[in-house]
Amino acid sequence: MRFLISGSIAFDLLLSHDGSFLAGIDPKNLDRLSVNYLAQGFVRHHGGTAANIGWHLALLGYQPVLAAAVGEDGTEYLNFLAKGGVDVSLVETRTDARTPTAIFATDSEERQISFFHPGADGLSSFPADIGENTAYAILSPRNPMLMLKGAEVCAAKKVPYLFDPGQVVHAFGKDEFRRVLSAGAGLVVNDYEWGLASGILGWEEREVVDACGMLIVTLGEKGIRFVTRDGEIVVGACTAAQVVNPTGAGDAARAGLLHGLAAGWSLEHTGRLAAILGSLVVAQAGTLLPSLDMDAVQRLAEETYGERLPF
Repeated sequence: MRFLISGSIAFDLLLSHDGSFLAGIDPKNLDRLSVNYLAQGFVRHHGGTAANIGWHLALLGYQPVLAAAVGEDGTEYLNFLAKGGVDVSLVETRTDARTPTAIFATDSEERQISFFHPGADGLSSFPADIGENTAYAILSPRNPMLMLKGAEVCAAKKVPYLFDPGQVVHAFGKDEFRRVLSAGAGLVVNDYEWGLASGILGWEEREVVDACGMLIVTLGEKGIRFVTRDGEIVVGACTAAQVVNPTGAGDAARAGLLHGLAAGWSLEHTGRLAAILGSLVVAQAGTLLPSLDMDAVQRLAEETYGERLPF
């Protein structure tokens, strides 16, 4: 199966604070907010929503196609992705910008503050020709105008897509948000993003499902909720061996969602694979798993859910 992954290719700067961000915030003086946190941890990795999702689909045995952009400093990263089995033929290289960069700061209770410099992604365009025989697409966070264009192109090509607005959910107006969902195959958000999305849309869960068929809400340590026209299913989380950094776990989970949906798996099995992949990323410092041991995945499935996955 062929997957189109639209999103960012970015360098990730991961900072960790041994304490609570809340300790540095006075809720009575938010209009004069000025905070500084000591970052005991500092790591720089490859990342970006498209790269993270595509990389883990490649580990699952596919050759996903990325629709993204890098800057003049992105050649090494593209070579790295290509060697990992990711198709970068649609990635635009801009010589007048830098590759997008994300800064994630996480406290000891997994609260997160992030900044994103779009770089080349803010200057790029969405490919008009995405090829043929694409089984599924996902439109993950990047330049909001390119996400809207991606929805238009996928709809014209009759490619089912998940809309994954993530951190840029607030950038969409009600009418365009509703239009994108009505042409898509599902909305995927975390529980915080769903609160923002529902307020912008002015829709309840039922109305989202009526528009696009499926609402997927990732709940972190509480699992994943699927809401469809047939009702609601909650898949429990897979406990990570250790919690190192949660950054990228949601993207790995989305690779599992795409695999399960395109392969015709039940929502239970789809959610379980997503949860397992997410737990593996949480247990390491970077967003990209170096490899995927399918025997280990099946052991986790049996230990956590009592049965193997239907690969």
